[in-house]
Amino acid sequence: MGAVKTKRMPRAVREQQMLDAAVRTFGQRGYMAASMDEIAELAGVSKPLVYLYLNSKEDLFTACIRREGQALTEAVRAGVDTRSPADRQLWDGLRAFFTHTAQHPDGWSVLHLQARTHGEPFAAEVAAMRAELVAFVTELIAVTAREAHRDPDLAEREVAGLAEALVGAAESLAAWSNTTPGVTAKQTAATLMNFAWAGLGNLMEGRPWTPPAGTEDRP
Repeated sequence: MGAVKTKRMPRAVREQQMLDAAVRTFGQRGYMAASMDEIAELAGVSKPLVYLYLNSKEDLFTACIRREGQALTEAVRAGVDTRSPADRQLWDGLRAFFTHTAQHPDGWSVLHLQARTHGEPFAAEVAAMRAELVAFVTELIAVTAREAHRDPDLAEREVAGLAEALVGAAESLAAWSNTTPGVTAKQTAATLMNFAWAGLGNLMEGRPWTPPAGTEDRP
């Protein structure tokens, strides 16, 4: 075990050190394999102090999910200037998303892999974070598309579906790019932008894709 630091510091600072150590350990070792002993040693504190501050392994993991989820959503929101053209907003949002997940691979592992595979309430915490991202993208798509072709009644279900698809694709690409050597955040954002904007651009100009004639009634 590492020596316990004796220098006093504010509780909030010490707690962030513990969370930093926990995110690294959970992200690299997995929730089940990670131990409180490892986390305490990496943080440079005693195991009883970790329990004193964060109660239990479950509460510590939940705190990690909340912190990493908030950091990701704040990064995406901060990266988008809603006064910019629609394609620039989407591009900036994707770059912010992939830059953040690339710079914080352990945090992304906690959110995308660990929290989703260990049941409630962890999955619910991630779902809340994801819902916030989807809502932000939904609003971005809805406002720009309706303004582009003057359709205030653009189907909400269609817009919501597009946002779900875009966020889902971004999540999958982030997991892929973080494990693929040589792929940058900018390249990953460009990949998804090229894939998505061909369709979104047409939608925003009032040229949505429609199924071929004679296929409308097929399941």
